[in-house]
Amino acid sequence: MRSKAVTPDDRREAIAVLAELPALLRNAVDGLDQGQLRTPYREGGWTVQQLVHHIADSHMNCFVRVRLALTEDFPTIVAYDEKAWAKLHDSEAAPVEWSLELVEGLHARWVMLLQSLTEDEWQRGYRHPENGPMTVETTALLYAWHSRHHVAHITHLRSREGW
Repeated sequence: MRSKAVTPDDRREAIAVLAELPALLRNAVDGLDQGQLRTPYREGGWTVQQLVHHIADSHMNCFVRVRLALTEDFPTIVAYDEKAWAKLHDSEAAPVEWSLELVEGLHARWVMLLQSLTEDEWQRGYRHPENGPMTVETTALLYAWHSRHHVAHITHLRSREGW
């Protein structure tokens, strides 16, 4: 299950991205009014507000998965329907500040945990019911990508709309 293509530098970069996400996300939504927060980042896509809450939801789930991977022997985790979660009332109505604060604390703990891992712990993992086995290492890289991906949705929308 060891990912030979991933280097310690790749892991350090992923940790750095996860560490910077809270500030990048906060900056991406800074100054947006309620109308702008309720604007879909693309046609048929989630609103900026739903996107911020999605990041918090997704990263909370991932943090729990990593902790399970580090404390159990390749557990099978439960997947969740992210599209259904984005339609729940809190995802559409809660202030983005709540998820911004949640992401700040969550990422501080997540980064602290990842920085402490041994080589063997990076190779621990879990089984995703749809994606199969995933290591802590590949998960960290995936969520670094996820962080950049969704912040870019917001910054591109702001640029396109001239906000």
